[in-house]
Amino acid sequence: MADQQQNFRAPRGVDDILPDDQTLWNAVKSTAIQTARQFGYQQIDTPVFEHTGLFRRGVGDETDIVQKEMYSFKDLGGDSLTLRPEGTAPVCRSYIEHGMHNLPQPVRLFYIAPMFRYDRPQAGRYRQHHQFGCEAIGDPSPTIDAEIIEIGLRYITALGLSDVTVRINSIGDPATRTGHADDLRAYFTRYANDLPKVDRDRLDRAPLRLLDSKEPATQKLSANAPKSLDYLSDDAKNHWESLLTLLDGLKTAYPNFNYRIDHTLVRGLDYYNRTVFEFEPSTEGSQTSLFGGGRYDPLIGILGGNDTPGVGFGSGIERIILEIQRQESLKVANPPLNAVMVHVGDNATNRAAALAAELRNYGISILMAPAGKSMRAQMRYANRANANYAIIIGNREIEQNVAAIKPLQFDGEQLSVDLEVAAIAKTVCPIL
Repeated sequence: MADQQQNFRAPRGVDDILPDDQTLWNAVKSTAIQTARQFGYQQIDTPVFEHTGLFRRGVGDETDIVQKEMYSFKDLGGDSLTLRPEGTAPVCRSYIEHGMHNLPQPVRLFYIAPMFRYDRPQAGRYRQHHQFGCEAIGDPSPTIDAEIIEIGLRYITALGLSDVTVRINSIGDPATRTGHADDLRAYFTRYANDLPKVDRDRLDRAPLRLLDSKEPATQKLSANAPKSLDYLSDDAKNHWESLLTLLDGLKTAYPNFNYRIDHTLVRGLDYYNRTVFEFEPSTEGSQTSLFGGGRYDPLIGILGGNDTPGVGFGSGIERIILEIQRQESLKVANPPLNAVMVHVGDNATNRAAALAAELRNYGISILMAPAGKSMRAQMRYANRANANYAIIIGNREIEQNVAAIKPLQFDGEQLSVDLEVAAIAKTVCPIL
């Protein structure tokens, strides 16, 4: 039976980043790297897949990620592995495995990496998405919480984004959060018949998640639900109040910065404690959250290390790019090539190819027009190639030992220069 022809498409929930999009993507990633390094953070890359147990133990068995969204599989050796759904647990695993507790604390790390979640695709949310994340491990002070939030402020400021509000809350420590969770469960149980099914299912296993429900009925009930700030221990309350003072101090450097205490703000992962926050645009039509994070002091201990405090955030690059495009906050364009080499005839093609190689040694960006095409066709190609000049070499130019150089991006006369690399390089790139 003859093979049936199949037209393949990308799987649902993933997307290609096409050449025309790469300039903006590179600008965002470059800004992320520069921002993190400005604060003394060093880059770390962890594997795309980890042992499934890392996420079950670290993220939490009752979370939506573990219950519904992980891409898990068994390899040929029978090990259960999972494509990385979030960045913090792998970084903490690496911290433990490589003895980073022996380094000066806190250890400041950042990553730019793809994440994988089986989620309902929508604007800014993909089954493979990319995150810029920062993690500071080894310092329990509120000053490091404020630093992490300031990195976010510096990042969006450098990208030209405005009208962004920071929502912030403290969910306390595990011991006090248990009492809060019990009271939330009791409160929402009184209204169980009014809850949508998705939230009734969460009521017993994860009552805190009802606070960040997207269901209008649950949101209305959450307004009068018990508040985590009323359950803070003395240490957690001092931490919270110190953080707010530090954030107020940032308003001098960031005049447009404002934060809003949101009692319904929780994070969807079990390892968070104390500070949680999200950055979200204030304007209508924006994504609900550009990035979020918080403190995760229990996580290193949960994963088998010594109890070590940590705080960080993850920012979805796709969402950031959507907001940049919506606000038109960052203008980027592909830099033009210096030149396109136009050549007609075998001798001219050979000479042009050799010259192009030598010109690249000078740092010149140069593209060969398609061989075997007419002069007119090659010039059309050159005009579409976003190049500053066309370098034209044919049999006549070889006989006269010259190259014709025609400006493409601006008005100017066609020039003839000596057919040698230094003269051509100086003409197409005068700063050399």
